[in-house]
Amino acid sequence: MVDRFTAYEEVADVLAKGSTKASVRLKSGMQVDLRVVPERSYGAALLYFTGSKPHNIALRAMGLKRGLKVNEYGIFKGARWLAGRAERDVYARLGLPYIEPELRENQGEIEAAHAGRLPELLDLSDIRGDLHVHTNASDGEATLEEMVEAAGARGYEYIAITDHSKHIGITHGLDAKRLASQMRDIDRLNAKRGSLIVLKSAEVDILPDGKLALPNSILSELDIVVASVHSKFDLPARAQTDRMIRAMDNPYTSIIAHPFGRLIGERDPCQLDLQLLMKAALERGCYLEVNAQPTRLDLSDVQCRMAKELALLLAISTDAHTVETLAYMRYGVDQARRGWLTAKDVLNTRSLGDLRKLFRRR
Repeated sequence: MVDRFTAYEEVADVLAKGSTKASVRLKSGMQVDLRVVPERSYGAALLYFTGSKPHNIALRAMGLKRGLKVNEYGIFKGARWLAGRAERDVYARLGLPYIEPELRENQGEIEAAHAGRLPELLDLSDIRGDLHVHTNASDGEATLEEMVEAAGARGYEYIAITDHSKHIGITHGLDAKRLASQMRDIDRLNAKRGSLIVLKSAEVDILPDGKLALPNSILSELDIVVASVHSKFDLPARAQTDRMIRAMDNPYTSIIAHPFGRLIGERDPCQLDLQLLMKAALERGCYLEVNAQPTRLDLSDVQCRMAKELALLLAISTDAHTVETLAYMRYGVDQARRGWLTAKDVLNTRSLGDLRKLFRRR
């Protein structure tokens, strides 16, 4: 097994190699480690090496209080092996229910497990629709019909078409006239389809003064308005926060997309008073987005948990620009799970009827 691992064609350098372990650097620059353990130790090793370290330390401390040793080979009482074949066995021997991997950060999950208060985490199957999707009417690659067909194939109940407004300089960004034309196309499409409803929407730029880049006369005809910042990312925290709050003052604003505007490895998140923004959203009947694009993942897991604690619902959306990137929904769900979110904490786990009720402010 070790020989086969180190001979993998993507390996650039073998950093270490022994009979039960090896470490390599891939051509991509990523380091990958291999550990070989007995079958009875698989669960314990999986738990130990996938972490997190603070969670593992807490488990080991629990074991010590019970006179047990916990390591990558299992749980031991003296020299006697007690458990370790599966992760669930390790937790059970320590008197705990199974803790999902996304929660293992020593951030209250062990206490919640003891108290029987672990959340039933959101599952990808809970998602009923995508509320942020682009077509080739702006900067997407697929037609309206192709994106809708792909959403239907995913079993969705609804999909929101959110092509960009013209202001941000996106090629073919929609002005009010072109958006109105797209809305008529959506009406015709909905008349032909039965199981999937296409929601009329747009991703509307938030201007520096907090106004939206399209007039209310056209926004009032949309099912959902997704507002977002695409300029002036360097404003001070209070100014940026006030800008987004003013955008939510518009009665047609539904969701603030990718609030921090970060692009991982490319652009730092903007400065925001997130708690103030979330409280303002609650007061105005607006929602924030967890953008599932791998380059964004905005909001973060910590920020998702903050929203949960404030009882603010979040939308998990793909910001898909192609048929294939509709599959990014799973990354947004993973982010939400790390933030302790359940189906009840997420906007687009609702039926279309319930979703419309949540946008009642319009």
